[in-house]
Amino acid sequence: MKKRTTSILTCMLSLFTIFTSGAQTTNNTGKLSGKVLDEKHTDHSYVSVSLLAAKDSVLIKGSVTDDKGNYLFERLPEGQYLLAFNMIGYARVFKGPYLINAAHQTYNVANVELVPTSKQLNSVNIVASKPLIERQIDKTVLNVENSVLAAGNTALEILEKAPGVSVDKDGNVSLRGKAGVTVMIDGKPTYLSSDQLANLLRSTEGNAIQSIELITNPSAKYDAAGNSGIINIKLKKNRNYGTNGSVTAGAGYGRYYKTNDGISLNHREKKFNAFGEFNYGKQKRFHDLNIDRVNNTATDQTFFRQTSSQVGLRENYNYKAGVDYFINDKNTVGVAVNGYRSTGDNNKTRVLTLIGSKPLQTDSSVVANNPNQFKYSGITYNMNYKGTIDTAGQEISADADYSRYSGLQNTEYNNVYLNAAGQPSRDPYIFRNRTPSLVKIFAGKVDYTLPINKKMKLETGLKSSKVSTDNVSSFENFLNNNWQSDLTRSDHFIYDENINAGYVNLNREFTGLTVQLGLRAEQTNSKGNSVPKQQISDRHYFDLFPSIFVNRVLSKNHEVGFSYSRRIDRPDYEDLNPFVFFVDLYTYSMGNPYLNPQYTNSFEISYSYKKTINATLGYSHTSNAISRVLVSDTVKKTLFISSQNLAEKKSYSLNINSPLTLFKWWKTNNNLTIFYNEFSTPNLLGVPYKGGKTAFNFNSNQTITLNSTTNFELSGFYRSAQVDGTLAVKPIYGIDLGVSKSFMEKKLNIKLAANDVFNLQKFRITSALPSQTYSVNEKSETRVFRLTCSYKFGSTAIKGARQRSKGSSEEENRVKSGG
Repeated sequence: MKKRTTSILTCMLSLFTIFTSGAQTTNNTGKLSGKVLDEKHTDHSYVSVSLLAAKDSVLIKGSVTDDKGNYLFERLPEGQYLLAFNMIGYARVFKGPYLINAAHQTYNVANVELVPTSKQLNSVNIVASKPLIERQIDKTVLNVENSVLAAGNTALEILEKAPGVSVDKDGNVSLRGKAGVTVMIDGKPTYLSSDQLANLLRSTEGNAIQSIELITNPSAKYDAAGNSGIINIKLKKNRNYGTNGSVTAGAGYGRYYKTNDGISLNHREKKFNAFGEFNYGKQKRFHDLNIDRVNNTATDQTFFRQTSSQVGLRENYNYKAGVDYFINDKNTVGVAVNGYRSTGDNNKTRVLTLIGSKPLQTDSSVVANNPNQFKYSGITYNMNYKGTIDTAGQEISADADYSRYSGLQNTEYNNVYLNAAGQPSRDPYIFRNRTPSLVKIFAGKVDYTLPINKKMKLETGLKSSKVSTDNVSSFENFLNNNWQSDLTRSDHFIYDENINAGYVNLNREFTGLTVQLGLRAEQTNSKGNSVPKQQISDRHYFDLFPSIFVNRVLSKNHEVGFSYSRRIDRPDYEDLNPFVFFVDLYTYSMGNPYLNPQYTNSFEISYSYKKTINATLGYSHTSNAISRVLVSDTVKKTLFISSQNLAEKKSYSLNINSPLTLFKWWKTNNNLTIFYNEFSTPNLLGVPYKGGKTAFNFNSNQTITLNSTTNFELSGFYRSAQVDGTLAVKPIYGIDLGVSKSFMEKKLNIKLAANDVFNLQKFRITSALPSQTYSVNEKSETRVFRLTCSYKFGSTAIKGARQRSKGSSEEENRVKSGG
């Protein structure tokens, strides 16, 4: 692996030397400055000023006026330039051209006076809405802020609708057929285990989300974790001046009721912005699970038919608040806090297990009632700073975060044993399990951007994070009318992890060609300790993660690209936790403290035609592939799931995305992913294993504008049969539809939506191992009809929206949810 990495780095440096050898040194001493006034001849702050090339009006750089209406462009090379002044509510103004050469290096432009347009703000607000799915050069964006289908759903339910995204029954997320996705909130990693992340996403109401970004091959700027890419969930932001906000109320019904409500407030002035939001959701759902399996031994067979029905209630609260202070037009500091709380129970849980020596024959049975209560909460505090050093685009930003997540789950298992006649055959077996957990996260990072010249940019940064988890699993048996501790099954697991990282990205633009080379270094220290068993796993390792991105514009209609990155997936904290979690006496999951990280080399070739047909061909190779393995214990006659390192995984994929405007009133976006995942290992349960299957995922979204205030949306997906590790997964599919209507100049909006309208979604798996015989069928409450109402109030003046010409997406992330 070290030799391979060294070879890659050598190639990268050689390529960059070739690409940059034609760079020319220019005289960057030119300067343009001036002042902008409003219609009352007073200083006009926060006006967008763009510097354009005079020959073709191509944007070179941008700025905004300060509190006194001043602007400045400096370090300009020789050439002819135009200035464009833009502000919502005012007519656009152009000035120039201005010739920068040895004789004329500095221009003090005469005062520019902006004139209000004749249209009022309400007419300015009538703009083309963003498409539900938007394809960009380095990512796919799901714009859910005003989507009918997102109303009333949680973040996890919305992810299920994203193109190329799959969510299994446990909330594990896959992208383009590959597991190991890193999920970020507003550009920040969550650092949570898969179960904790699923709880966070289930607790995040959809009306708090602005958009979801799918990044399949991230650059070195991002953490190296996540072999299949990054999903970034961006929360809503408000950029309006004055005091404003919105209220949301919704209700839904499937087999049981659901409700979701929320309120957001924002107050913005020139110097600061304060914001807050609170969302509440409550839902009652059912979940049915059926498992048929055969336990094979050398002497006999035992047939199990397990039927489980569960009705659960969950209440979610999520909130955020913060303040951004604009020191001046170049420096901003902010503080923010966001968190969630989720409580509920699954008290109506009944499991029936029929056991026989022949198919459909019952020799004995176990009836279990397993009530469960849970409570999860999390809070994150953030301090941030962003500074613009000069108008050339030199910037520095810093973030410091502290997060704390806690969880508690209590489950009682009441097992009654019956004979073939249905009569008690032995005393009931009653035990309970209590699993409190605590996660603490400290993270800090600094990023710096340096434009070397107008065609070359350097990005670099440092980051350090420390994660500590404390998990307890306490078992008690009910004996002689008393609860007695079971120390043989109880456990206490502590896990600490520290990652120190640094990166450098170098971006170079040529005529029709963009090249970016990146290198990230990460040093990891981790220690897992099962205290009662004195099992300690202590690891220290250092890795380099190179990346290459090349994009070539062949012509106006054709564009191609190539990317490569090396990535790592460290085991989830819960996967390392050796605890046993029971579904019932015969079905459980357990951790593996000896899991090793997996490494992935990922390659992609992309092609775009008129920005309407986008195709990506990908290949990745993963060593020490982490996979969830569902196997039978023939001695105990149980079925359990655990994570193991397989030798390798190879993934081939073809993704085709096509956003089209069929008519002015009909927009469609279709996404097809065809992939083949091959898993292999020389030893799984004592025998070699190799499994794989060609599969595909298809998503289609239709948006129909009935009139200026009414929209109709239809969404459907189909995921074909596929192999995931040792699991053979059956097809799953569904259709959603919805309609929205606006009133009172679009301040009031009413949305009616139906999820899985035909009640088609079912999760079914069988074994991909010839030696294992089982089938799992699950059905949860997926068909839900929802009515959601939202109302916007307060100021709608967007005059003071803070604008930046460089790194606009980073700016949106930095300001959190405040604007």
